[in-house]
Amino acid sequence: MKIELQRITIGEVAKDYVDNAEEWVVWYGGKLNIRPKYQREFVYDDKKREAVINSVRKNFPLNVMYWMKNEDGTFEILDGQQRTISICQYVNWDYSINAQYFHGLTKDEQDQILNYPLMIYFCEWTDKERLDWFEVINFAWEKLTPQELRNAIYTWEWLTDAKRHFSKTWCAAYQIWNDYVKWSAIRQEILETAIDWISDWFINQYMAEHQHNQNANELRLYFQNVINRIKATFPNYRKEMKWVNWWPLYNQFKDKQVNTDELEKEIKKLMMDEDVTKKPWIYPYVLTRDEKYLSIRAFTDKMKREAYERQNWICVKCDEHFQIEEMEADHITPRSQWWATTAENCQMLCRDCNRRKSDK
Repeated sequence: MKIELQRITIGEVAKDYVDNAEEWVVWYGGKLNIRPKYQREFVYDDKKREAVINSVRKNFPLNVMYWMKNEDGTFEILDGQQRTISICQYVNWDYSINAQYFHGLTKDEQDQILNYPLMIYFCEWTDKERLDWFEVINFAWEKLTPQELRNAIYTWEWLTDAKRHFSKTWCAAYQIWNDYVKWSAIRQEILETAIDWISDWFINQYMAEHQHNQNANELRLYFQNVINRIKATFPNYRKEMKWVNWWPLYNQFKDKQVNTDELEKEIKKLMMDEDVTKKPWIYPYVLTRDEKYLSIRAFTDKMKREAYERQNWICVKCDEHFQIEEMEADHITPRSQWWATTAENCQMLCRDCNRRKSDK
């Protein structure tokens, strides 16, 4: 292991800038790869990007950065990617700060930025040392997501292709999948979701087994099949669909015939039912018929007290007397007959009677 601290100016780092948005970015005379396969996408928002430039312009120190030195004399950035991209894209005129581009600054202001020294550690490590460091330190301004850390370990051809399909907000597939997945593409959460679905939660195992594959077609096709099945089963899109965990439903019902018109009628009715408090869960309910998904609005204490007094403190099932604390609220008209969570539809049962009723 060898680590050496260097002072390198922004002008030197930004030299010979080349940005292939799909895969890689090189600077530092073409010798620095700022987007190796294990690195995240660019995630800084305008406020954080502006903070970096303002720090540079005021000659405030930035945190030290880490570059991995390869045997051929090239470098890969380990830590400092977000700051470096923010700086070099500004110098390259890619964006402005307060409506002022780099080329609009005075020569003295430009020189001050270009001569600003970045403190960079050159690291000569084995792959294991690099990956151990990358996973343990994780101290960049934007904390790495679990999938970004996995990407640091499984960095082969399969990952390159998987990121091409699941990590870009501009790809055509994302525009379709985004309606049904709530997570972020650039933070690798959609990629994580796709692997989660196909591997049944064994994400690390799946990536280890497939990392040397030439492409991620199996993953892409499985994910596309899930989305296509969702669209065919529920053709009327609602924003609540974004919050459903679809893969267990796909695996259970992909080979079963369903009546989409009847499902839509029931979904519509449940969407208008104020007693159903978690609308996304309507979708797994109409397929599984498991009432745990409906998250029904509970009877209020006022409703319970009204029913308790109406029954003269007696359980309507066993005709025994109980204190209200010993009883539980129940729907008089059952779910199958379209109950409502109202005082009129509330009855109080003792705990034993309510348990026996629920077990039937």
